[in-house]
Amino acid sequence: MINVEVQRHGNENVGGLMRRFSRKMQSSGVIRRVRGLRYHKRNTSNAKQKKEALIRIERTEKFLKMHKEGRKMPSKGRR
Repeated sequence: MINVEVQRHGNENVGGLMRRFSRKMQSSGVIRRVRGLRYHKRNTSNAKQKKEALIRIERTEKFLKMHKEGRKMPSKGRR
């Protein structure tokens, strides 16, 4: 990771300092990297994928059974 540091020059106002800082951030590539990582999602492990698939299959079977019997699935309340 690249650290960007900007020191204030003598009579420089805050606006100029911020402008220099933002320009240095742009040129260092930090902003592009952070925006690229913004929505990055890690891959789930095979074990977790299988577990979720089994839960999904079980839930579907339960729904089909209740539907066949003419009963309604208990719904979760909205938050």
